[in-house]
Amino acid sequence: MRIGDWIQTYSGIQMYPLDPKENEIHIEDIAHALSMLCRFNGHTSEFYSVAEHCCHVHDILPHELKLTGLLHDASEAYLCDMPRPIKRSPGFASEYLAAESRLMMVIAKKFDLQWPMHERVEQADNAVLATEARRLMAPLHPEWKDHYGAADIDLPLWSPIQARDEFLRRYAYWREV
Repeated sequence: MRIGDWIQTYSGIQMYPLDPKENEIHIEDIAHALSMLCRFNGHTSEFYSVAEHCCHVHDILPHELKLTGLLHDASEAYLCDMPRPIKRSPGFASEYLAAESRLMMVIAKKFDLQWPMHERVEQADNAVLATEARRLMAPLHPEWKDHYGAADIDLPLWSPIQARDEFLRRYAYWREV
């Protein structure tokens, strides 16, 4: 008996986000779902996907951490992107973070990633977050201004299809190496 209920993925698979199995995790589903999810819960001046965010995190990390950076938010393909204040709130946080951790452990095993993730991945994630906030949150709330150091990146604001394709292109490179 599986825990929780299932969702149907983009590729048509029944996937149990609260009881994940490696055979239910597919890179195409991750890339597609993340390309359709908007960062900051949609509170941006323009559409900006989680998939594009993951590509930028990938791009600023050293070689040995790039694949982990690309997949650092892969659980959101199955659990959705959750704003940090909600994700970390008392009561809700324990359940959500436990589900996210279980799912990320399965994803890490499936794609042969270090788990828990290296702190440099979190630092890169926060640097890209700061850049995104400065570019996409208008006007930027004063408390955001110096919260994290920004990354030196451009945000091209890809369409969902382009974000999916860029995500898969980066992934394909790592599978060939």
